Amino acid sequence: MSRLMIEASTPLCLLQDAGRFGVRHLGVTQGGALDWVSMRWANWLLGNAADAAVVEITLGGFSLVAEQDCCLALAGADLDARIDGEPLKPWSSFVLGKGQRLRLNQPLQGARAYLAAPGGFHAPQVLGSCASVVREELGGLDGLGSTLLKGQHLAYSGQAAGGREVPQAMRVDFTRNSLDLVLGAQAGDFSGMSLFEVFNRDWTLDSRADRMGMRLLGPALQYQGAPMISEGIPLGAVQVPPDGQPIVLLNDRQTIGGYPRLGALTPLALARLAQMLPGSVVRFVPVVQDLAWQEQRAFLQRFAE
Repeated sequence: MSRLMIEASTPLCLLQDAGRFGVRHLGVTQGGALDWVSMRWANWLLGNAADAAVVEITLGGFSLVAEQDCCLALAGADLDARIDGEPLKPWSSFVLGKGQRLRLNQPLQGARAYLAAPGGFHAPQVLGSCASVVREELGGLDGLGSTLLKGQHLAYSGQAAGGREVPQAMRVDFTRNSLDLVLGAQAGDFSGMSLFEVFNRDWTLDSRADRMGMRLLGPALQYQGAPMISEGIPLGAVQVPPDGQPIVLLNDRQTIGGYPRLGALTPLALARLAQMLPGSVVRFVPVVQDLAWQEQRAFLQRFAE
């Protein structure tokens, strides 16, 4: 078994995998990597299973030291990663020698980087996943959802394929600000002007954003339907509270809610949103469910090839 010693971390650095499934009827949320595309590529770089455990590093401030020579991989945001001070670009595998230090400093492009090790990092499985959900005290290295801390060790025991680099055409496009939205059951209960503004106005990502959801600032949307009974909330749901400012619900969302929803973002749109910083400007683009499903299948097919 090989180990990496965490030398610096922040509350935004977490152990993640694809998340928990089949447990939302128990009130347990999904968790998992926000940018699932970058997580998959980080694992692909080493020949891992697509859902192997990785470290999700948000906004930098994370460093570790190798206790033996190892091959690791980095995908997602460019957080000014450096090995002993020398720049390291994401989207490729790399060698970290014994005693060398890998540090991710601050965002240069994107918000979240994903660090993978051969075979995935070791952690206890809680309800079928090691994904860290701090609020629910599930997952992580201790099984209690704790964030990664200075002095902890990340262990792994797989064999790396190594020498890979993600094709440029398959990387997440951090400059694309359009978010595909599949309209939902309550979309017709918003005023006509509100529906026009949803798709024809810019929306600004608020600083009030975390793994539960991201609030968007723009014109106040007006819901004209009847009061709702709480119902299940899917990943990517765009919920509109009484102040009219939409919230995109993410992996650590609550399992039910009673606010009306415009619809839900597609999985690929969610991966792009996860890489956006507060102050970013986005536009919603309406898509039908069949088209969104075809796009998702096409991406997964290209990934498999």
